[in-house]
Amino acid sequence: MSIYDIVTERILKQLESGVIPWRKTWRGAMPINYVSRKQYRGINLLLLPHGGEWLTFKQAKDMGGTVKKGEKSSMIVFYKTLEKENEEGEKKKIPYLQYSNVFHLSQCEGIESKMEDVFIDETLSPIQKGEDIIAEYVKRSGVTIRHVEGGYSASYRQSDDSVTMPSKGQFASIEEYYSTMFHELAHSTGHKNRLNRFLENMSYGGETRSREALIAEISTCFTMNVAGIEVPETFENSVAYIQSWSKFLRNDKTAIVSASGKAQASTNLILGIEAE
Repeated sequence: MSIYDIVTERILKQLESGVIPWRKTWRGAMPINYVSRKQYRGINLLLLPHGGEWLTFKQAKDMGGTVKKGEKSSMIVFYKTLEKENEEGEKKKIPYLQYSNVFHLSQCEGIESKMEDVFIDETLSPIQKGEDIIAEYVKRSGVTIRHVEGGYSASYRQSDDSVTMPSKGQFASIEEYYSTMFHELAHSTGHKNRLNRFLENMSYGGETRSREALIAEISTCFTMNVAGIEVPETFENSVAYIQSWSKFLRNDKTAIVSASGKAQASTNLILGIEAE
């Protein structure tokens, strides 16, 4: 069984039990590696169950600590590069997926937390931060946002690069408003002048549409977490979406890793973060 198979089966198991693995509300801090202090991104945000500090068994040992007896590890994945030479003697770099097992700091003994090194901006309210994220993205991207009083749907339109939203007061909660807004902004990142995701027919009901919906859904949760806004418990057509996602994830075992990576790129663009 490949790493893609293992990752996909873990995600499918959660989906089929009614759990949306990317719909997590990280409290305090996103998941980071204890040693490197680098934040986990993409698919690893779906695989790790908690925010905070994580480390491998070897890293725990090197830090002078130990993993508590009976604790179970969590899986993370990462890309490495192989260099292969073809018949003409040309060298080509080929990325391949690897995995590692990590433990949350709470599963370890003899290691002090360094969470004070993680900067958390508490000067802005989540709502103000959400407004700032939207304003800054609109300024950088040039996308147009229209609010329609009495509107009944939210959408992104490629033809004129615009997002149409019902008025803020029409939403059941402010969290629902920002969740919907970030979802449509995530779609806008696929424009040809940005991440250029819309290479195929985006007809409703098609697999390509389901893939794009998944990217936007994951990106929405990533952006909500950065803003510190709680992710709403429910979302429209959840059962239909789960069935659709489960179907194409089974057909393409690389799909969830790919979608998570594209969602991370979408969120980075919305937030103005340059890829590492």
